[in-house]
Amino acid sequence: MKSKRKLFYKVLFILLVLFILGLFLPKYVQRYFYWNFADIYDSEKFPKVEIKNDPNNVSLLAKRPANFEFVVPEKFYDRNENLTFETFIEDHDAVALLVLKRDTIIYENYFDEFNETYNLPSFSVSKSFVSALTGIAIDEGYIYSTKQSITFFLKELGSEFNAVSIEDLLNMRSGIEFNEGYTNPFADMPKYYYGTDLLKYVKDLKVEDAPDLHYNYISVNTLLLGQIIERATNTKLNNYLEKKIWIPAGMESEASWNVDSEEHETIKAFCCINAVARDFARFGLIYLHDGYWNNRQIVPAEWVKRSTSIINDSRDSQNYPYTYQWRVLENGAFFAKGILGQYILVYPEKELVFVRLGKSVGDLDWADLFISLSDQIN
Repeated sequence: MKSKRKLFYKVLFILLVLFILGLFLPKYVQRYFYWNFADIYDSEKFPKVEIKNDPNNVSLLAKRPANFEFVVPEKFYDRNENLTFETFIEDHDAVALLVLKRDTIIYENYFDEFNETYNLPSFSVSKSFVSALTGIAIDEGYIYSTKQSITFFLKELGSEFNAVSIEDLLNMRSGIEFNEGYTNPFADMPKYYYGTDLLKYVKDLKVEDAPDLHYNYISVNTLLLGQIIERATNTKLNNYLEKKIWIPAGMESEASWNVDSEEHETIKAFCCINAVARDFARFGLIYLHDGYWNNRQIVPAEWVKRSTSIINDSRDSQNYPYTYQWRVLENGAFFAKGILGQYILVYPEKELVFVRLGKSVGDLDWADLFISLSDQIN
């Protein structure tokens, strides 16, 4: 009995010490340990700003009366297994899957408690939206070109950043020093994701290498792009997205974009647009149609072409070429990707758009799966 009591007090003492030590940790580290790794409910954990739609201007999506009957390609499972397509998708942690042929939904399914009205987080898929807004801002004359130095807009950065261009940010070739690690609470990425004053952190950035020497995927590049767009247009990023894409594209639901804190309201441009799956699909359709959707040119056609072409030797960890915040395949398909396996994949040759949202990647290369599934569609 005494040994159990001693153990209880020992555990209590350790917990008390950890609590006291935690009080002295930076707030972002405290939030990291409290919330731990990013998950599908993160859209509700952080403060956010609205992205409104126009209920009187919703672009209608045709839908087949019954879902297309996909078969799981053999290369993705043991052929001795008798798996239905739906079981396979759900077993790999998807919560939403949409497939569109031209402008028609041929497959739509949701899993767990999620449905077509649920605003789901996109994580780094948001980077491709920021890319689109960059192209729009250039087309409207707010930004001169992708070759413009980022210090023209970001005066707080030192002269060592003068050689870094907007295109360097777009292509993840900025040379900026930044630790993208997700599992180390003291790395830069957790600081920016869980932190409450992003612009304060930006002032401490440094250049590690000359720009455009090599590819290095770091989310701070997209944060800086977001700031450049805001300062060039004198418009908050969520409002610019709302005005230039969300309302013109006829999105069916309101969306949101997470910010660092209610005090500063700096938009986390590198992630965190929350929307329904069909509206992510509409964004894919904009790019499928060379920027033209809902009877208007939303994203400049030349920007779409440039963004979805292989223009350098940048490749991500899975060897997918990377251009302007999109991953581009040699067959002409391209996709936006988020950390938990959020995908918008566009395959122009076959007029297809795939949208997948989930709780985790599910140990699957979804882009590879989508390309394989495309062979089943006439």
